[in-house]
Amino acid sequence: METITVKATYDGSSFKIHEPIDLEPNTEYVLTVEKEDREKPEHALEVLRKNIGKIDGPADWSEEHDHYIHGTPKRGINGIPASFS
Repeated sequence: METITVKATYDGSSFKIHEPIDLEPNTEYVLTVEKEDREKPEHALEVLRKNIGKIDGPADWSEEHDHYIHGTPKRGINGIPASFS
């Protein structure tokens, strides 16, 4: 059987499933229970705003980000590779 994910509320003795699901009645199933994290994840812009001016990096970070993130050769001045300038 495929795995399904459903939302339910536990009332202290049983689970009340929020939406109808197609399961065979009077059949045992194995449940994996995970508490829902109701805290909203922080928006990426908020992370950036909190870190403005707090992160140090190379002076050419904005021009050479591909080099620092992916390891590509530096583009250099006006797109001319640093090895040629």
